[in-house]
Amino acid sequence: MPDDQAHEKSALLLHLGAAVDRVRPASIADPAHFVNRARTLAYTHTTRSSSSSNNNDELADSQPQQSSRGFFADQFETEANWRAHYESTGPEIWAQTGGGQLDAFVAGAGTGGTIAGVARFLKESQRAGEDASDGKGRREVRVVLADPQGSGLLNRVKYGVMFDAKEKEGTRRRHQVDTIVEGIGLNRVTANFEAGRALVDDAVRVTDEQAVAMARWLVEKDGIFAGSSSAVNCVAATKVAQELGPGHRIVTILCDSGTRHLSKFWAKAGVVGGKTDTTLAEVLNAKPA
Repeated sequence: MPDDQAHEKSALLLHLGAAVDRVRPASIADPAHFVNRARTLAYTHTTRSSSSSNNNDELADSQPQQSSRGFFADQFETEANWRAHYESTGPEIWAQTGGGQLDAFVAGAGTGGTIAGVARFLKESQRAGEDASDGKGRREVRVVLADPQGSGLLNRVKYGVMFDAKEKEGTRRRHQVDTIVEGIGLNRVTANFEAGRALVDDAVRVTDEQAVAMARWLVEKDGIFAGSSSAVNCVAATKVAQELGPGHRIVTILCDSGTRHLSKFWAKAGVVGGKTDTTLAEVLNAKPA
């Protein structure tokens, strides 16, 4: 995993008995990128195990040989990702909204599996309902991407290109996604996101300052200690709600706990001191200190 991720994530894995390889952030084209590193480790483990087993064939009759293989989840590219949300998350939302009575679904994209799978299920189910009822009484659901600063997915949705202002000539950084938000936002196309991109109707940009302000709001107003991705989702959902106006139902996902973000995101958010008079306008208009 990238070594700029909150330490709580690797600490949890270590307590569960995993070996954690924290690597420097790198381009996906770099063999040292964490995805490529994971693929290589899985392949190496498999080939070494196979080689060891073949070298000990003469011992097979005297003692059983244990072989193992590495498994590379490939979460960004495998179709199993978006299909899991098509088969579970989407139907859950549909059922809990009275058979698809919602106006918008808002979510960020890390691998892209959640928004793609849910979008495909909601849109397909909606069309099936329209076919069965001649289109009467069925809401048209909008799917909206919540995108943190530095990510190029917003421009992919709006304009068909992967580009962010931080990449323009004279400002390009080695690692363009410069944000304290973890878990969502990318500057590359993934198979999972592309599986549903055509069904994403719009995208909303969320700054770090807005995400931090929303995270504090959620604690102060609702007692919800959320992580950075959840905060981004809530900012975008609020913007969509304001755009649609009263009487509409917007669904989003609280996908991470603040306990996984203590050393990075919540270190910037600071201690919540029981403030209760923050307004949504202050959250949505939050600026760098």
